[in-house]
Amino acid sequence: MSHPLLSRLTQDFGWPLLDSPDALAGYLSRAGLHCLFIPGDVARNLETLDAAVILPELQRHFQRRFDCALVGNALEAPLREATRVLKTPSFLFYDGDRFLGGIAKIRDWDDYLARIPQILSQTPAPAEG
Repeated sequence: MSHPLLSRLTQDFGWPLLDSPDALAGYLSRAGLHCLFIPGDVARNLETLDAAVILPELQRHFQRRFDCALVGNALEAPLREATRVLKTPSFLFYDGDRFLGGIAKIRDWDDYLARIPQILSQTPAPAEG
């Protein structure tokens, strides 16, 4: 997470960096809508830096309807596998700890404006037991 645009998310915006399973569980245990930003490899994926600029703008556009967190390297692969949102950068949306949907790769602004309300309006699936 050494790139300034990623550091800005935690330092300037105060988003938590989720770098352990306990941190992730604690974050998702809170009620409300959450967006997890999985950046991917900054050195290999130029879209990561675009996503780091876009997500705060999306959060503002949607009047902070969801909070945001940055996912650390150790949790990226397990989250991608668990959600089946395999490409990065990606935004994973949750209602509490229940996954609602995700958006992978950079999209047109209008695509975000159409897809995010659809995702956020999903009724979380009951937990499988």
